[in-house]
Amino acid sequence: MSPFLILDFAFISLPFLVLAIGLFSQRACITLANTSAAVLAVLYVGFSICGQEATEISASLLTWHVNSFGILIRELLLISFFFASVLSGGYNLRSRPEFLAAMLFVAVGGMLVVSANELVSLFIGLELATMPMYFLVTWNKLSSKGSEAALKYVLMGSIATAVLLFGMSYLYGFAGALSYQALFYAVHNTSGVDLNLLLIGVFFIVVGVGFKLTLFPFHTWAPDVYEGAPTSVAAYLSVTSKAVSLAFLGVLVYGPLADMGIIFHVIFSVLAMATIFIGNLGALKQSRLRRFMAYSSIAQAGYILIGLCGDIRLGASSFVYYLFLYALSNYLMFSLIGVIGKNRKESFDSLRGLSKENPTLAVLFAIAAFSLAGIPPLAGFIGKWMVFASAASVGNYVLVGFAAINSVIALYYYLQVIKAAWVSEGGEDLAPLKVSAVQKAALAVLGFAVLFCGIAPWLHSYIYALAW
Repeated sequence: MSPFLILDFAFISLPFLVLAIGLFSQRACITLANTSAAVLAVLYVGFSICGQEATEISASLLTWHVNSFGILIRELLLISFFFASVLSGGYNLRSRPEFLAAMLFVAVGGMLVVSANELVSLFIGLELATMPMYFLVTWNKLSSKGSEAALKYVLMGSIATAVLLFGMSYLYGFAGALSYQALFYAVHNTSGVDLNLLLIGVFFIVVGVGFKLTLFPFHTWAPDVYEGAPTSVAAYLSVTSKAVSLAFLGVLVYGPLADMGIIFHVIFSVLAMATIFIGNLGALKQSRLRRFMAYSSIAQAGYILIGLCGDIRLGASSFVYYLFLYALSNYLMFSLIGVIGKNRKESFDSLRGLSKENPTLAVLFAIAAFSLAGIPPLAGFIGKWMVFASAASVGNYVLVGFAAINSVIALYYYLQVIKAAWVSEGGEDLAPLKVSAVQKAALAVLGFAVLFCGIAPWLHSYIYALAW
């Protein structure tokens, strides 16, 4: 049996083990969840470096497929869970085993997305990665903002699910079967065939995933949800939801719908430009850190989508590479917001005088903001360079130019964070900041990773070799 199948079985079993161990000891279940996620990620990397081949197992109701692209997404999901779990450790969140298990079920759903070989399993995986987020957002029962955010998220998510399923039913009607192979054959042999079913199906699928990915004009739920959710959940949502949604699109665009590449390039180019512009525009006028990060996340979704506008190898590797680097920068920023939020209001005013009060936190804020803005040589710059190269490789220079100009606009609002921390004078009304030992360790690891992972040649080489 392939070692990847053994790791997948352990991955699927992990949330159930966390729930079982949590009945006896919360501390043990937290240790199990964090340690297992880290070990599994290392093992996936180790086996892929050692040249273990992709594998597939077929059963009566499911075909489980493990390929190199899926391995990269698995690693990203595990890393994202690990940092979200560490970030949540500083908060008094009730029912920790259930909380961690819910986050793990999201990761398992993402794994199913990249392991499926037919449309039903693909849809189930995406929904499994979405539904636990509904109650994770409202985990803090005493927060009125959390309840409002969860209600909006559930309503918008339900509409997105219905639209997505409607579109997938059209693909089934067009291909006459659910398997990727049958869909690829039907798309490849379209001479004399009415393409309306295919085009309508693709339209509704893009709309449905656009809700989950916060693409314009389906992004309106994001600011309220980010503000109402616990900090760790907002961070996890911003990274994992994007990873799963983009993996969903990647599986279809580079798989059974590969012959529609030109159509997808046009669609994704328009959506990426609109999303980047609206995200930047919304972030310009924010004064609260959570809503600021929500609009930043919307703009980042547009940048990541640019990667899907290139050819298969460069496109897949560029958007996966961007996701890894974005995850590091995003978790660093949310970890810093978490430190601020435990002692003060999560607003720009709470950063006043930070450079004098705690220079280390001020430096980390600058690193995170400059990385998200795409300033060299930080991780964010290298990520944007790769997705721009993906679009440029197919001659889409209009998209690259538009995104580059908007990166300059984005720099302005990221500089507002640095200005508040480094230039604005502190006030006596601000409570002192307290940073726990675990938070210090997490911030040190993330800060180091953002500084050096972007320029580490082995990271891109590893991802490019496995991307597709």
